[in-house]
Parts: sequence; C-alpha cells; structure tokens
Amino acid sequence: MVASIRRNPIAGRAWVRWDAVMPSEPADRVDSYFVCATPRTGSSLLLGLLESTGVAGRPQAYFRAPDEPLWADRWRIPRTAGGGFDYTDYVHAALTAGRTDNGVFGAKLMWGTMDEVVRKLAAVHPDVAGHDVALLERAFGRTRFVHLRRDDVLAQAVSWLRAEQTATWFVGGNGEISGSAGNGRAPRFDADGIRHFVDVINEHDAAWEAWFTSRGIAPYVVRYEELDRDMVTTTRGILDFLGLRLPPGRTVAARHRRQADDLNQQWITRYRAEQG
Repeated sequence: MVASIRRNPIAGRAWVRWDAVMPSEPADRVDSYFVCATPRTGSSLLLGLLESTGVAGRPQAYFRAPDEPLWADRWRIPRTAGGGFDYTDYVHAALTAGRTDNGVFGAKLMWGTMDEVVRKLAAVHPDVAGHDVALLERAFGRTRFVHLRRDDVLAQAVSWLRAEQTATWFVGGNGEISGSAGNGRAPRFDADGIRHFVDVINEHDAAWEAWFTSRGIAPYVVRYEELDRDMVTTTRGILDFLGLRLPPGRTVAARHRRQADDLNQQWITRYRAEQG
C-alpha cells in the first residue's frame, strides 16, 4: 500500500490520505461516496453488499440526525457540557468507522439529511459555506454519488407504510445503530397513508434530481428493480463507477433479508382497486 499523511481538514488532526492505495485500483478512485436515496429502495441491502466487497467502506446512515447521538455514544465521543458533541469529532469518528483498509469511506443519505450535513459542515468550514460539493469534498475527499431509486413508487409507498407502522426497517443487519427492533404491532391497510408516501417519494426523488442538476453532479443511478434482479452485477457496477476493484476470491454477499411478502401485494391490489 502507498499512503501519504496530511492534516485532517475536518478535525485538524493528522490522517492518512490513501492515494493509489492498492496496485489493482485505478489512480482516480474515490476517497468517499454517498448512497443518496429515499426509504424502501433497498438501501440497507445495498450498503451490506458494498461492505461485503471489502473495498467500498463500511457504509451506514451515519448522518441521520436522530441516530447521531447513538453513534456518538458507540464511538465514545466526549459530550459537551450541554450534552452535545463537537461535529468535527463526530465526522472524524464516522470516517474512522466507515473506512475499509484501503481508505475508502461510504455512507447513506436520505433526502433532507444532505441539508443537515452541509449546514453542519458550513459551521466548520465557513470559507466554503454555500457550496455543498466543496464542503463535502473538504471533509471527505474526492466524493462521488450513487442515486438509488425505485421505479414502482406504489410498491415503495406500501413498504414504507408497513415499516412506519411496525418500526421494522430491515431484517438481518450489518451493524446498524437502529431500525430492526420493531414494536410488535401488526400492519394495517391505510389508503391515505399509502397516498401520502407516494407523494413524499415523488417529492424527494424530484428534490434529489434537482440537487444533482444544480450542483453539476452526474450520479450513478441504481434502481431497486435492478438490484433485486441481480445484486452481484449491480454491486460490481457501483465499484466500477467508484474506481474500485473486487479483490480476487472476494464474494459479494447479502446481509439483509427481503421483507416484502404477499401482504404487500394484497395492499397494492386493494389500493389500485379503490383508486379506480
């Protein structure tokens, strides 16, 4: 491995910048990437697949605001007198936790989280405040974006409603901080709830598209249907986009189990019938 030492731009500490870390990887490979998604697009599944490669970081939803205090406690970040924590320390800890040995970092962002991240980074780097990509690259190095979305928005909305009702967002797991415990409640059909999530999904997908366009970003687009059909090929495509190579003998393996069942399809059929 070849590496150089420089100052950590987020925390002022010395850190390792992995340039041309592995001979088998292209010189233009990324330092970091974000999976940009909306709920129920298979994002947890995809994160587990990417981590299983051993070269694409250990991606998690590190920057989801309600979970940040939980991550901070897991990483033993010192608390301030008011019970909070220094965001520079938090980002440094996330980078440490989310990197694989080649120095690549990965994370997941839902729409809305991106605004929170750049707002917090702007307080750390006021000289590039207002420039989202510059802020992200100041903190995370060379960064690329994967846009994960779902063609069947109705099926996505049904899945989202069930997850909200049962508090079960994934089955299996990969070290996530929350989302699998459930609340023991049985899901119930709710046409208004489904309609609401259809609207939210369309709004958030459009917002992601507008954000990418306004920032001059060409993300790598992955559709849930493609991921569900061929997880290995989809994961390899992302690695190529990131400038990474799957190590010889390494297997791309799922760490989460499918949640959709006959009830999902029953709700979809019923909703369509009621909507005429």
